[in-house]
Amino acid sequence: MPYIKVWIHFVWSTKHRIPFMKTREMRQTIFSHIRENANEKGIYIDFINGYTDHVHCLVSLGIDQSMSKIMQLIKGESSFWVNKNGICDEKFEWQDEYFAVSVSESIVDRIRNYIKKQEEHHQKKTYAQEFDELIEKYGFEKFKDK
Repeated sequence: MPYIKVWIHFVWSTKHRIPFMKTREMRQTIFSHIRENANEKGIYIDFINGYTDHVHCLVSLGIDQSMSKIMQLIKGESSFWVNKNGICDEKFEWQDEYFAVSVSESIVDRIRNYIKKQEEHHQKKTYAQEFDELIEKYGFEKFKDK
């Protein structure tokens, strides 16, 4: 049996960054469902939180899991579930794109704390500002509309 531990910090937003997840209770309902669904599919979510228009999720990849498959399973099922259960007043969708970076074991606690404090964090800056900072910090090239 192989022993692996690969931490990934995922971030994704609602379609067009619409603040669908308006209340803390709504967010917690959605995040709890995402965690339960992921667990059923063998996806280990260490920590999940977010704000009105996005989600941060710390995942430990399993031996046969890919980032794209994890995002497909989490995002696809959760948007279907939100709509089926009438959690939002309008049609709920996730943006296709997502952000994913590896996390060193030495900073896992720091990432958990960052994810935990999303509500507080977004009193000071928008998700668009946060996203731009992450893109720059990790050296991604941001796609520009033509």
